[in-house]
Amino acid sequence: MPKSGIEALEKLREGNRRFVDHVISLEALLSHARRAEHAKAQEPFAVILGCSDSRAPAEFIFDQGLGDLFVIRVAGNIAAPSQIGSVEFAVERFGVRLVVVLGHSNCGAVQATLDAIDCPGDVSPALHAIVDRIMPSLTDTPLLEKGDCPERTQYAVRANVRHTMQRLIQDSDFINRMRKEKGLLIVGADYSLDTGEVDFFETPPAQ
Repeated sequence: MPKSGIEALEKLREGNRRFVDHVISLEALLSHARRAEHAKAQEPFAVILGCSDSRAPAEFIFDQGLGDLFVIRVAGNIAAPSQIGSVEFAVERFGVRLVVVLGHSNCGAVQATLDAIDCPGDVSPALHAIVDRIMPSLTDTPLLEKGDCPERTQYAVRANVRHTMQRLIQDSDFINRMRKEKGLLIVGADYSLDTGEVDFFETPPAQ
C-alpha cells in the first residue's frame, strides 16, 4: 500500500498503463475473491472525484480492485458540499494522501454548460445545480464565443478540473490543512475516451 501521495500517484499511473495495454493485473483480479475480507474494512490508497459518465469507471481506468479506490462520481466532477465532505471523510478516516479530480473527453455536463453559454435559459432547473458549478470555470473570453469544436470542449474540461481542485482547497479548511501538514496531494487529470490514457496535467511542482 502506498505510504505517500507521490507513491499513490505512481500506482495510478502504472495501473492506467496496464489499462491502455489491455492488461488486467492479478492483484485486481484476486481482489474479487477477497470480497468477504473487504466487507470488514477498507484501505483505499486514493480518492477519485470523477464524472458519472458510464464510460469512465475509475477502477477500470486505473486497473484497481475492490477496496483500492474511494470513488466519488457526479456529473461534471463538480465539488458541491456533499462531494467535498466525501473527500474529507476518506482523507480523515482512511489516511488517504492523494485526491485526483478526474475529467474526461466529451464530457456531457461540460458540454451542457457550454450550450447554456450559447443559449442562456435553455437548461432545466435540476441541471442548473450542476451547470452553475461548472460555469465559473468557463469565463475566459475564448469560451464565451459560440462554436462547436473539440478544442473548445477539451479546454473547458480541463478548466473545470482546475476549478474543482480550487474549490476543494478553498471551501475546505480541513483539506487545506492536510495539504500543508500531512502532504495531501490534489491532482488534476483528464481521461481520453478514445485512447484510454489518463493525462495527469495538473500535478505538484515536484512532479
